[in-house]
Amino acid sequence: MPTAFTVVPVEDSPLSETHDEQIQNEEGREGPDTAAGPCSDDEAYRETCSLISTDRDESLYGKNMALYEEEMDSTPMVSSLLNKLANYTNITQGVIEHEEADREDGIKRVTVNGPQMGTFIGVYLPCMQNILGVILFLRLTWIVGTAGILQSLAIVFMCCACTMLTAISMSAIATNGVVPAGGSYYMISRTLGPEFGGVVGLCFYLGTTFAGSMYVLGTMEILLRYIISPDYTVFQAMENNMRLYGTGCLIVLSLVVFLGVKYVNKLALVFLSCVILSIMAVYAGVIQTTIKTTDFKICLLGNRTLQSYKFDKCAKTETIDNVTTNTQLWGLFCNDSLEIPCDEYFTNNNVTEINATRSLFSGDISDNLWGQYNTKGVIVEKEELSSVSNSDGSSGPYVLNDIATCFTILVGIFFPSVTGIMAGSNRSGNLKDPKRSIPTGTIMAVVTTSIIYISCVVLFGACIEGVALRDKFGESVNRTLIVGTLAWPSPWLIVIGSFFSCCGAGLQSLTSAPRILQALARDSIIPFLQVFGHGKSNGEPTWALLLTGAICEFGILLGSLDVVAPILSMFFLMCYLFVNLACAVQTLLRTPNWRPRFKFYHWFLSFLGMSLSLSLMFVSSWYYALIVIVVSGFIYKYIEYRGAEKEWGDGLRGLSLNAAHYSLIKLEETQLHTKNWRPQLLVFLKLDSDLEVKHSRLLSFTTQLKAGRGLTIVCSVLEGTYMARTADAKTSEQNIKAAMAKEKMKGFCHVVVSSNQRDGFSQLIQSAGLGGMKHNAVMMSWPTNWKQAESSLSWRNFIETIRETTAAQQALLVAKNIDSFPTNQDRFAEGTIDVWWIVHDGGLLILLPFLLRQHKVWKKCRMRIFTVAQMDDNSIQMKKDLQMFLYHLRLDAKVEVVEMHAGDISAFTYEKTLVMEQRSQMLKHMQLSRTEREREIQSITDESRNSIRRKPCGEKPSPNVLKVPTIVLEKEAQLIHDRNTKSHAILNDKVTPTSDRVQMTWTKEKLLSERNRHREPNMAVRDLFRPEWENLNQANVRRMHTAVKLNEVVVNKSQGAQLVLLNMPGPPKSKDGDENYMEFLEVLTEGLNRVLLVRGGGREVITIYS
Repeated sequence: MPTAFTVVPVEDSPLSETHDEQIQNEEGREGPDTAAGPCSDDEAYRETCSLISTDRDESLYGKNMALYEEEMDSTPMVSSLLNKLANYTNITQGVIEHEEADREDGIKRVTVNGPQMGTFIGVYLPCMQNILGVILFLRLTWIVGTAGILQSLAIVFMCCACTMLTAISMSAIATNGVVPAGGSYYMISRTLGPEFGGVVGLCFYLGTTFAGSMYVLGTMEILLRYIISPDYTVFQAMENNMRLYGTGCLIVLSLVVFLGVKYVNKLALVFLSCVILSIMAVYAGVIQTTIKTTDFKICLLGNRTLQSYKFDKCAKTETIDNVTTNTQLWGLFCNDSLEIPCDEYFTNNNVTEINATRSLFSGDISDNLWGQYNTKGVIVEKEELSSVSNSDGSSGPYVLNDIATCFTILVGIFFPSVTGIMAGSNRSGNLKDPKRSIPTGTIMAVVTTSIIYISCVVLFGACIEGVALRDKFGESVNRTLIVGTLAWPSPWLIVIGSFFSCCGAGLQSLTSAPRILQALARDSIIPFLQVFGHGKSNGEPTWALLLTGAICEFGILLGSLDVVAPILSMFFLMCYLFVNLACAVQTLLRTPNWRPRFKFYHWFLSFLGMSLSLSLMFVSSWYYALIVIVVSGFIYKYIEYRGAEKEWGDGLRGLSLNAAHYSLIKLEETQLHTKNWRPQLLVFLKLDSDLEVKHSRLLSFTTQLKAGRGLTIVCSVLEGTYMARTADAKTSEQNIKAAMAKEKMKGFCHVVVSSNQRDGFSQLIQSAGLGGMKHNAVMMSWPTNWKQAESSLSWRNFIETIRETTAAQQALLVAKNIDSFPTNQDRFAEGTIDVWWIVHDGGLLILLPFLLRQHKVWKKCRMRIFTVAQMDDNSIQMKKDLQMFLYHLRLDAKVEVVEMHAGDISAFTYEKTLVMEQRSQMLKHMQLSRTEREREIQSITDESRNSIRRKPCGEKPSPNVLKVPTIVLEKEAQLIHDRNTKSHAILNDKVTPTSDRVQMTWTKEKLLSERNRHREPNMAVRDLFRPEWENLNQANVRRMHTAVKLNEVVVNKSQGAQLVLLNMPGPPKSKDGDENYMEFLEVLTEGLNRVLLVRGGGREVITIYS
């Protein structure tokens, strides 16, 4: 009978309140163990684990959901998820430290709840306060007078357009999910990844810190130039006074920030009111000029502007009681001594007094349309007036340009006035609805400030005299702030308002910068910054504040606002560049998680903002831009090399995936050319019983062969079912990755669980890789102790792997004696890499030594290539051809041609084959019981012993007669083979052909003589011919003969080589001879230390063409 579900509206009730209290109490009871769980280890997981909880109360769920009760431990019910989403709070920075302190000392403190602010208070006003400030009051009039109205509008438009485009991009990022406290740094780092996030975080931090220096210098400039008289300063040079008083101001502001951010927040409203009142006073003064002009006058000598604070009247002489007397101005240019006449320019030009301000509708705006750029030390002149100039008339109380000016310099100085758009996002933890408040408040603040700047440019150019605009420090108007000459009712309103505005902005910078550094340090992406993540118990970043103060002091020691402004412009522009890049990348990639609620964005706007930011960097100061880019590059590489690995689901990872997808599709479409071929390795690793890597030297050798280039897939196979061995598979993968990291090996890891090893290897050979990025070679180690193994699976799997790689047209590399191979720390000072090129395999044998010698381990080893000549071959011509071939391949190697005569098969070969086939016969009876197996082995042993003793004792043995000692086999038939092998090896050493039997070129005469020389000794072999040898498989005898003879030559030539590369013969087509195939390979490589058996993949891998 189906269960009836009833949907009822849920209202606030005592039950729900009780349930909420239970949840809150349980959360409050979480101890240190819970806090140190998986959510605390991984930042990316921490962002989601708060919503996926396994805490549940079975009494609340009842029995209606019993069908899903087993899944509730890992997947919460929808009601629980929605409850956590509804109760999710974005606490401000510092509250976490309070909670940690509660848990540490056990004292319960009052829970700190962040204030919930709206758009106007939380975003709009803070942005306005940070954007409007020092540049508006201290430099905008000078920029208008120097650049002219038109170029000033261009500067303002470019800078405001950059911030507007950045605000749009930032709004899209901010509305794409919950923005925790940390603001812009959090958004950028989680979008662009830890490397770019660290770079942007440092740029944003340094920009905010140097902004604090700029505001302190602005405060001191207002204090020393417009509030107190320069006569009361310590030093005569104003730059030194700025450094001294600025340091004192920085100490005071830092103490205020250290005492607590609450004092800064209390003063913020006061400082913001000062900014608003100052701006209103400017607009009121503009309106007042339409009624009457102000009383501020400018005194001109000819067309040169004079410093009015040095004299009382703008006149050369004055008449008092019909008596003409000289004024103070006359005394500045003339001397009472008759020997020194008056200044020539002063004598030849008249003194003129003009108004500093004029009516808005006077029509004189055209005088300030165009700019007047000058070099340092040039007198500020009014070009509309005529004057009689002289060559030496530059001395006197004139107003001078303190710096050289040009358009690019003015851009760098003005841009800090539009920064501060991230003030709202920095307060995201205090906002009631960040997704709505951040876009609305930020964009409205940018629009408002842009209107203010544009209107101020026009109004300043229309209402203030040009020479007054170009007078940066107001020396022509009796040391009055130039913008103050336009203010109503008093210029002191602007002076006091701008003073407190700069103080407030400095406090905001000193408050924000340490928190940005603290957030950066707590992410642990830059190791040397981790110490700055600690702070006081209330979360205040004490150590970060000290570093911020030190960097801010460095900016103050520069002594000039005009020098600091371009520096912080670089950092903010770099930060804005990455904000736009983050939005553009996410939009173009169309990642599933990119779903911003703010819809008025486009990738083209972000790309335009990014391009504009980069252009403004080089326009402002190309050398500063290069320095910042280079430093950012170093920080990026440092984080990539030493930083903590973070997976934040960043957009650049999606960009990498898209690029990889595109590349894989392109690789799939076209076949790889021989010139681009390189070994893409599938490495088979063996694991021990503890799931640890058994032969780590195989990874070392792979690293030496690959040198970090190309594809490398390291894999292993576990026997069993995946459901039963899931944990083992993950553990094995972690162990393999750890071994790869230890060997500094770059590649991928893959562990497969299969019913047996054979099927697992087959799956990997067929399916490893993706698209065009698949392996083309398989590397594995030789199955050691395959003879002593109770089961034949190890060597049978090995042979089947060879067959499958051949069928898949993949190369095969088998490292024998892998544990004797060098590690990555070893260095061969000398030695050779010997290549025995028996059959052509596509050139892989020749290419591998070249790749190995690129690594430091094998770099000093020489390369030697041996090839074998048959009877019909001309060995001399072969050597010349091979040398020419290597010359075209651009390879340096020593070439040697070894000749092997077709002699009769020795007794050693027959006996070796006999023992091999006896062992094969015994292996077929391995299914018998242990008693029967021992009995069978003993009978075969007796038969072998009797056959050896069948020779008459009195007959004198020939030099080639094989002497086989009596062998006693106790347990396994393998011991027969091992001991016979040893004895045969001793005899073989005695009859090893000497060097005088090797001919360089086989001719008919040499062939006949060689046969005659071997005729008599070979008769002895026939005399030894036993009846057991007649039943041997002749194909096996021939193969064993080849293995024995080739092993003799290889050992003779390459026994001292550091590495020997051999063509690996293919396995027999019939599986009946698999065990014999292993014997052939053992005999072929006997007596060699390090051997790499190589089978080509059926295609050419090396070419002589460029």
